[in-house]
Formats: sequence, structure tokens, C-alpha cells
Amino acid sequence: MSENTASVGTYTPTKIKELVAEIPASGKKRSLGAIAAVATLGSLLFGYDTGVIAGALPYMYLPSEAGGLALKTWEEGLVGALLCIGAAVGASVGGRLSDKYGRRHNIIMLAIVFFIGAIGCTLSLNVWMLFAFRLVLGFAVGGASATVPVFLSETAPKRIRGILVAVDQFMIVGGQLLAYSMNAVLAQYHGGPEAIVSNDPSGTYASGSTQVWDVLQNIVGLTVSGGNGMTWRYMLVLASIPAIALFFGIRAMPESARWYASHMRIPEAIGALKRVREDGKDDVAHEIDEMVEVHRAEAKQERWNFSQIWSTKWTRRLLLIGMGLGIADQLTGINTAMYYMPKVLHAAGFSMTDSISLNVVSGAVSLIGSGVGFWLIAKFARRHVGIYQSAMIVFFLTSLAAVFFFFIQPHQQADGAIVGAPSFAPMLVLILVCLFVFAKQSGTVNWVLFSEIFPMKIRGTALGIAVGTLWIVNAIVAWVFPMMMKGFGGALTYIIFAAFNVCTLFFYLKIVPETKYHSLEELELKFQKDYS
Repeated sequence: MSENTASVGTYTPTKIKELVAEIPASGKKRSLGAIAAVATLGSLLFGYDTGVIAGALPYMYLPSEAGGLALKTWEEGLVGALLCIGAAVGASVGGRLSDKYGRRHNIIMLAIVFFIGAIGCTLSLNVWMLFAFRLVLGFAVGGASATVPVFLSETAPKRIRGILVAVDQFMIVGGQLLAYSMNAVLAQYHGGPEAIVSNDPSGTYASGSTQVWDVLQNIVGLTVSGGNGMTWRYMLVLASIPAIALFFGIRAMPESARWYASHMRIPEAIGALKRVREDGKDDVAHEIDEMVEVHRAEAKQERWNFSQIWSTKWTRRLLLIGMGLGIADQLTGINTAMYYMPKVLHAAGFSMTDSISLNVVSGAVSLIGSGVGFWLIAKFARRHVGIYQSAMIVFFLTSLAAVFFFFIQPHQQADGAIVGAPSFAPMLVLILVCLFVFAKQSGTVNWVLFSEIFPMKIRGTALGIAVGTLWIVNAIVAWVFPMMMKGFGGALTYIIFAAFNVCTLFFYLKIVPETKYHSLEELELKFQKDYS
């Protein structure tokens, strides 16, 4: 500690100016746009790997003879859930690794993990191998979620920091849209899940004929000789391409100057910063001096562990609010659409091929909603955005449940087929799901609240717990939703999620504090006074 403090003291403003004049850029100049484009490939992979499974899962249900994995309903849920569990671990571990070894170094390692995960999932011989590599992918997703925004915020100058970090969120949603688009292309080319009949004991289908899996899956004793189940592997392997681009691209980018400064590697910080700043426009010496001052202040700042946070009334209250925000975010049910949109549309009466293709619509709506969300957060109070989100979600999910109850489920046969339902019912489900996605994405304020409600001394620990809670609930929702749809049907399933969001509405109305109109320092004093 004393050595570190002494080294900080040697870097006076005058000394820093001298060093800036002497030290050249550590490599070729890199534009902030190029850095953002490369680094956010990690965010694109985040979105792609969470979204691609929506189109891949229907093909995994095919038997192994048809190229599938003979997936069961409870296993389907685990395919989504295990990625979330891996992400919870990756976010925690990845953040610590980036603090220790550097942001750029961490992103390079994550690119390798993304590639291994993508190839491993693609080549999985059975569902257990798939589970293992979905965990690996989840680790990379969580690591990217913890590292890429930090890298961008530390690299960007103050004047464009918000815009550059916002690119990260757009790339996540853009990655999901890309996954849905690739799924749609492959589904249209290969058709929905199909199998070649080898022997049909019922005598309904001739040997050698190709039939959609929906009509074959309930035939007792059926054997098949082939099919298009390999389609899911084509969907998953595409994620390896951005991973390769990320690996080589990020190696050409500089490390975060702020990370160098936090480790008192000031000459390296100057060299890295000169690579991303414009000569004559940006004051490198002033920026380095600010970094040193921040490091000096943080070195003096007390950090609380979990026991201190929990034993203090006002910080315990903030921690519980943060965990509540994480739970509320996932109980919106948004990832039932992100992961299982084709399943929902198929249950409404669309063919599986059309269901996979129409997922592109929800992806586009999600992207538009995210853009509107930035405007709402800038324009309105945080709580008001959260209240708008919850109220709209309750309305659309209740409407969705009503459509299933009145127009679809009365016409559902024992084998799951929809016969005699109104022709408008499937399209109405699509519209309502898209409106639900728009309401959630445009009203997402929880990540902003995460960054604002916790004071400095508990921020790292409390934020980790809150985000970890979010990922755990994400995993639970991903696991149980397929079983809920199968056991309860769409009506009861969405009524349950609507009820969760009624609770969330009251949570925003009665418990969540407003943070927009106060500095972080003012909020700390206010929370300590109000919650003690």
C-alpha cells in the first residue's frame, strides 16, 4: 500500500505533462468507431448466443436418426437455463479477471471461449455435451456483459461516453436480431423440422416419405431413417465467425488507458491514450491527471464486504432493492420471447417454419424498442419509465392470455394441433408478443438504477449480487417456461407472468427510489437518511 501511495504522489500535473511530451503513441492510431465496432462484437455474440437457440430448439427435438438430439421438454428448458447459470459465473469472474489482467486481455480470452463454446455446441453428440458447452458459452456471455461496457466507457472521452456505451446495448439486441434472421434463412431453406419415415406402425405414412415432425412425434413405435435435424448445428456454428473476428480485431486495439492508470502504469497509459485521441483536440495530460486523481481518491475509499452491507440497515435496504430489480427484470417474461418465440407462435397455430421466420419481427421490434428506451430514460424520471413498462406489460400479457383462452385453446387437439381456430388468432398472438417485447425493451430502466442506487463503498459487491440474482432468475424462467407451456397452456402461463408484473408495478410505485435528479453523492446521503 505504501509503495503504491508513493508512486501516486510522484505523478504531479507537471510531471504528467513532461511525460506526455516525451512518450509517443504505443502503436497505430485507432478511431473510437473502430474500437467500438470491434469490442462490441462481444456484445453481438452475447445477443446471438442467447437468441439463436430459439430457432435451433425445434430441430433438436428430432430423433438422432434424423439429426436431432431427441430433446425432451425439461431438457429444452435447461438448454436456455444453463447458459444463464454460466453467465452468472462469467459476470462475476470476468469482472475480476479484467480488473487484474486488463480489459483488452479479457476480451481476447473471451473470444477464445466464445469460439470453443460455439464449436462445442455445434459438434455435440448428445444433450449432455450440449449442456456442458452451453455453460461454456454462458461464461463468455457473462464475461462480455461485465467487460465490454467497462472497456468502452474507459476508452471514450467524456463528450461521447454515453453514446459509445449505448452502442453496446444496441449490439446485444442486434445480435439477437441477427440470430433470428439466420434462423429464418436456414428454416426457409431446409424447411421446418422433418423426418423420413422408416416404419409407421399406424399405417398412416408410407415408408420413405418425408413428413413434418409435428405429425410424427406422437406415433407409437415410429422409426425414422433421416431428416433435416442437422439444421440446428448450422445455426449454432455461425457464432464462431464473429468470435474469430473479435479475437483478431481486439488484438489490434489498445488496452484501456484507465486500466493502466489504475495500476499506476502511467507511461503505458499515456501511450495507449495517444492511440485513441486526436492531436490538438484532446488534452491527454489533463485526462491522465484526472485518472491519477481518481485512483488516488479510490485508494482512500473504504470498501465494504457482504457482512457489512447486510448488517447495516440502509445498505441492506439498497441491496434488497437491487436484488428486487434483478428479479423484476426477469419476471417480466421477456426471455420467454427471446428464447422461445417460435414455440409460442407454433402453439398459436403457425407452422414451425413460419414461427422461426416470424421471430425476425420480434427481433426488429426489440431493436426499435431499445432505441425508444434511450429517449424515455433521458426524458423522464426513472420510476416513471419503470411504471410505464410494468403497466404496459401487464396489459399485453393479460391480452395474450385472453387470446389463448378464448380463441386457441378451445380448438386445441390432444396431440397439440389447432383445428378450427379463428384465422386471425395466430396473427393476434404475434402482434401482442411484439407489443410486449416493445414495452419491455423501451422501458428497461433497471440497468441504469443498478449503476445509481449503490454508493461507492458497496457498489462492486452489491452490483455483483444484484446482477447475479438477475441471471439466476433468468435461468429459472428459461428452465420452467417450456414445461409451463406444455402443462398449463398459453393462457394460464401468461396470466401467471402478468400477475408477477402486477407485483412489479407496485414495487416501482411503493419501493423503488427516484435517482435521476440527484448526484451519486447526494443519493448516498439521502439513502442513508431515509433508510436508516
